[in-house]
Amino acid sequence: MATPAAPLRSRKPVRRSPPALPVRRGRAAPHAFERLREAIVSLQLAPGTVLSRAALARQLGVSQTPVRDALMRLAAEGLVEVFPQHATVVSLIDLTAARAAHFLRRSIELEIVRELAMAPSAELIAALRASLARQRQIAKSSDFGAFSAEDQHFHRLMYEAARVQDLWHLARRHSGQIDRLRRLHLPALGKIQIVLDDHQAIVEAIADRQPEVAQAFLRKHLSGTLANIENLCARFPEYVRATPAAAAPHSAEKEQG
Repeated sequence: MATPAAPLRSRKPVRRSPPALPVRRGRAAPHAFERLREAIVSLQLAPGTVLSRAALARQLGVSQTPVRDALMRLAAEGLVEVFPQHATVVSLIDLTAARAAHFLRRSIELEIVRELAMAPSAELIAALRASLARQRQIAKSSDFGAFSAEDQHFHRLMYEAARVQDLWHLARRHSGQIDRLRRLHLPALGKIQIVLDDHQAIVEAIADRQPEVAQAFLRKHLSGTLANIENLCARFPEYVRATPAAAAPHSAEKEQG
C-alpha cells in the first residue's frame, strides 16, 4: 500500500526519492500520466524533485516506456523539465503561466455561468448542490486532496451542462501551474470556507436566474489564489520561478477574493 503523502503545510521540497504512488489497473501510459500528474499537482512530488524513470516505473508497476511517455506529456504541460543525459526534474511553479491559465479559465467560465443562469436546469442545480454537500463533508476531515478533487468536479459539472466538455480538457492541460498554487493556498486558515461560500453563491445565482451575479461570484472565486500570490511566494520561495510582479498585470484594479 502506498505511503501517505506528506502534509501540504510542509515548506521543504523533496528533492530526492519521490513518495510511493498508488497503483491502479488500466492502460499503462494513461495510468502513468494521470498518477504522475496528480502527484505533481498535489505537491506529493514537490517542485525541484529529481525524478528517476526506473524508480517511478517500479512504484507504478509499469515498464519504463509508459513512464517515459508520461514524462514527455508532463514536459509539454510545463510540469517537468527534461535535461537530456542528465535528469528529469519537477518544474518550479511558473507564475506567468499560472496567470495565463487563470485568464483562460476565467474567460471560459464567465461565459458558462452566464449561459447556465439564463436557463438553469433543475438537474444541474441538484448535481451542484450534491457536490457542494460532499465538499462540506470532506472539509470536516481536512483532506485537501479529496476536497480539491471534488472542487474540480463541481466546476466540470458546469462545463458538461453547457456542453463544452472539450474546453474543460483544454483548460486542464494549461492548469498545472495555477492548480499547484491553489494546492499551496488551500490549507490556509479559512480558505476552504471561502471556497464553500463562493460555490454556494454561484449555485444560488444560477438557480435564481441571475447571470451577472453568478459572473461576479465566479470572478471573485477564481481570483482568490492570485490575489494572495505575494504571500504564497514569501512562504514558499523555493517553489516558484518568477516574481509576483512578473505574474500580475500592471493595473490599478486589484483582484479580490
